[in-house]
Amino acid sequence: MTCHFISNSYKFIMIENSLILKFVIKRWELSVIHLFNGKMRKIFFCLALLSAVASQARSWTGNEVREVIRRVNNYWQANNPAEVRAFWDNAAYHTGNMEVYQLLQDKQMLDYSIRWAEHNHWMGATETDPAKWKYKQYGEGQDFVLFGDWQICFQTYIDLYNLSPDEKKVARAKEVMGYEADSRAHDYWWWADALYMVMPVMTKMYKLTGDTKYLDKLYENILYSDSIMLDSETGLYFRDGKYIYPMHKTANGKKDFWARGDGWVLAGLAKVLKDMPKDYVHQPFFREKYIRLARAVAKTQQRQGYWTRSMMDPEQAPGPETSGTAFFCYGLLWGINNGYLSKKEFAPTVKKAWKYLSETALQPDGKVGYVQPIGERAIPGQKVDANSQSNFGTGAFLLAACEYLRYIEK
Repeated sequence: MTCHFISNSYKFIMIENSLILKFVIKRWELSVIHLFNGKMRKIFFCLALLSAVASQARSWTGNEVREVIRRVNNYWQANNPAEVRAFWDNAAYHTGNMEVYQLLQDKQMLDYSIRWAEHNHWMGATETDPAKWKYKQYGEGQDFVLFGDWQICFQTYIDLYNLSPDEKKVARAKEVMGYEADSRAHDYWWWADALYMVMPVMTKMYKLTGDTKYLDKLYENILYSDSIMLDSETGLYFRDGKYIYPMHKTANGKKDFWARGDGWVLAGLAKVLKDMPKDYVHQPFFREKYIRLARAVAKTQQRQGYWTRSMMDPEQAPGPETSGTAFFCYGLLWGINNGYLSKKEFAPTVKKAWKYLSETALQPDGKVGYVQPIGERAIPGQKVDANSQSNFGTGAFLLAACEYLRYIEK
């Protein structure tokens, strides 16, 4: 009896002590958790605050953006001769350089474009016999006079003429573009790039001559372009007829919209609307096309601010690309600055794009990196890095930077 009682008492004491111990441990755990949660709340608050500050990046002043523009353009002009051919890649740079001159009035930068134009005798492709002029496939020969890659130079020649009129500066532009405007063909622009190369030439020719035949031909030609490479579902453009979905797909089976290709189109439409009279009968067509494309572009931006080479499939060619991003940034900023796009809707997009361009693409010495080399699609495995630069990529950056300066000083 005694032993049994002692045994039971011992068990009771052990159970009681165990309960007390568990209670103490539980209270200690709750205290630690409460303390931990309190500290973690402070840590998370600090991180959130830092993140909010970081997301603001920096507030640019006009003079800071001007310094960036000068640094980029001085680097390019110091390292590349002006005396090169008038083909599209060089000519695309000069569209950016002329924008810089119009904004900064720097004669050194203007002289660089004049030297280039004079080196090329104010011409694109030089074949003199219209019966031999070609355009229906890619070509770099001097007989590809009607091919858009040899016509973009006329944008800069006309701009230079407007600054200092001399008929020799626009004689070839009038000859070639007049021939195209009067022709019965309308299948000139069979690849997306042409919509930047030539559409603005047409509106500049209208302003130069006052003849609406250039606007009418612009409308006629783009209807053909739309029939072969515009995606009606999204409002985006395939690069050309080879890339139409579902005939062509990304490795993941998605639509393959090439960023630089759609960048050419958006920037080209901005330039068209800049020079096209608002009372022109087809102006609403171009305005609505531009706004729809702008919204489709904004939807595909990556959170880091850039657009991947395949816009709807980042895995096709991962990582940043500058030329497409810069053309998009320019095209969207122009729309905000000129009342075609809502600042409330598009400001977050352009701010992220400029953050990428100014903090990642721009190198300390003024080089503009992460530009995909000359091509026509997103290429899996193709390397693009800080040293990947080009004339057209630099021109696109300058366009975006000039429009960003107008944006912050508006």
